[in-house]
Amino acid sequence: MRRPRFGMVGDMAVEQSKAGGEAVGFSARGRAKFPTRMSTALKGLIGASPIPRFSTKMPGVSHAGPLPALTEDQRDLSAELRANVEELAGPLAGRNVFNPARLRACEEFLSARLGECGRPVTRQEFDCRGQTVANFQVEFPGAERPGEILVVGAHYDAVELSRGLCPAANDNGSGTAAVLALARRFARRGAACGRTVRFVLWVNEEPPFFWTDLMGSLVYARACRAKAENIVGMITPETLGCYSEVEGSQRYPLGLFKRWYPARGDFVAFLGMHEAAALVRRSVELFREHCRFPSIGVALPAIIPHVGASDHWSFWKCGYPALMVTDTAPYRYRWYHTEDDTPDKMNFECMARVVEGLASVVETLANDR
Repeated sequence: MRRPRFGMVGDMAVEQSKAGGEAVGFSARGRAKFPTRMSTALKGLIGASPIPRFSTKMPGVSHAGPLPALTEDQRDLSAELRANVEELAGPLAGRNVFNPARLRACEEFLSARLGECGRPVTRQEFDCRGQTVANFQVEFPGAERPGEILVVGAHYDAVELSRGLCPAANDNGSGTAAVLALARRFARRGAACGRTVRFVLWVNEEPPFFWTDLMGSLVYARACRAKAENIVGMITPETLGCYSEVEGSQRYPLGLFKRWYPARGDFVAFLGMHEAAALVRRSVELFREHCRFPSIGVALPAIIPHVGASDHWSFWKCGYPALMVTDTAPYRYRWYHTEDDTPDKMNFECMARVVEGLASVVETLANDR
């Protein structure tokens, strides 16, 4: 994940905004239109299209109070997540095109792990700076509506530092480990879902490839669009392992939303562009039904900092509904994009609770009608 300054507004989003959306406005007192000054400012940023609205009211109730004791399954999942993150952040630290040997070793590791799902591992290759790089996928075809596709994916590359190697444990070893764990659990369930489900790992999310034609998820999403594939939703786990009960541990972009959202970084966030409001709301609803862990959800205009700061941006650019599930990265995790982004900074027990909740979200979405 890249630390964003301002989100980008893509052509597809502007077109969808002109067509109208289902996101709703909000104010401190409830739903309302933006103030005139905000409307004027946003119009200047996105041109002549109508002002996108915020969607902040989520169904269900976020868990509050002490967390329940870990189950045996959650303890096993925590150990699995830790083992994969430690592998990614140890011998595979600095895994990117600037360290080709480590990137190749990471590709072998991921291909082997995905292969344990018992499904063929598809490798999507493309050229980048004189090298061949790859995205990886396993697919579980749907039994009733195989043409409707749910994508669950994360980037596996590490940011390149000016000095030293970034272990990239949380960003995004955590998301990579989450996708691997979700794929394994999906494989063990046996029976097919109604929809097709794909688990994908992408290269080149980090700078200098972020929001460029060489971003792995954009290469993938464009290929899906070229084949006219019907992707009904995309979920990306991104920087998922930091949780704190310390008051003031949570910050927000430009100080936005701190009046409405927690000051403690003890929750997981579901974030998407306002065009994906329905997917965000449904995902939060399912997570709250199945997981006793604090959560927030919000669908925002793409100009808001951080909202487009991961691989879901690529799918939004291609007109697909997509969201990010995150601990909010730089707004909570002070070791973000440093040599100190190591596994010991992460809370694998909380992460296991979140990933278990996501497993229920994915399975239900895969059977939704």
